[in-house]
Amino acid sequence: MLLAGCAAPQGGALREESVNITAVSMADAMNVAEATLSRMQFVIEKADLNQGIIRTRPLTGAQFFEFWRSDNVGPTQALEANLQTLRRSVELHLTPYGDQIRMDCHVHVQRLSLPANEVASVSQAYRMYSKSTPTMQRLELEPEQREGLAWIDLGEDPSLAKRILKQVTERICSEGKDETT
Repeated sequence: MLLAGCAAPQGGALREESVNITAVSMADAMNVAEATLSRMQFVIEKADLNQGIIRTRPLTGAQFFEFWRSDNVGPTQALEANLQTLRRSVELHLTPYGDQIRMDCHVHVQRLSLPANEVASVSQAYRMYSKSTPTMQRLELEPEQREGLAWIDLGEDPSLAKRILKQVTERICSEGKDETT
């Protein structure tokens, strides 16, 4: 549960990927949330103030050398993103709740499943996933592989959802303090 200055828990049970924010308009909360997601390299696919929804396009997981990215939370997620092709998409729901705004965050994770080619011998192992040659590696899929290519759902990433909500609430709270001084 996130509690940060102007963010407060709801009277009933509050999901861990939710936060209530006070002293901010719906439009301002949406703007800050969009800016936060953009800074995290997510591309906004849909932002609807009337419905209170922000949805991003899928973003592939950061690799170990992409130190400026912050979509892997902790060593487990970083390791998994480096060993497999992962992508994450974010959906934020903002709902007026009395004099507060409830913000729910869902981060959906998927893994790429790429079928292998038939390999006749160990000397052809370089052709397992592509039309590569021994001297030139490239990823060009066979038509059968394209048909078998799929994104497998891995569920939610609550750690990243918490990080996103924390960054949004910290920015809203710090902007509120800047305006009052």
